[in-house]
Amino acid sequence: MNKSELVESIAKETDLSKAAAERALAATLDAIVKAVSKGDTVTLVGFGAFKSAKRAARTGRNPQTGKEIKIAASTVPRFTAGATFKSAVAGAKAKKK
Repeated sequence: MNKSELVESIAKETDLSKAAAERALAATLDAIVKAVSKGDTVTLVGFGAFKSAKRAARTGRNPQTGKEIKIAASTVPRFTAGATFKSAVAGAKAKKK
């Protein structure tokens, strides 16, 4: 599913126009990005949690030359799925088998 399909699904489920659904989705994603970039955690009960995590500096290898390179420390976004989301995905996989 891509963004336009998600917008269409939201519009259908909520009886909103596609334009209104797209604005709602954009506002939601923007709020999540702003909160996580400030270091806050966004928790959607049953769905999951978005948070930022620090990744330590480390040594890697250039796959073409094999030469060691230094990879700088960084802050990255993380998503942890909630129990309801996990069980829904596990249930969907169990039904396919």
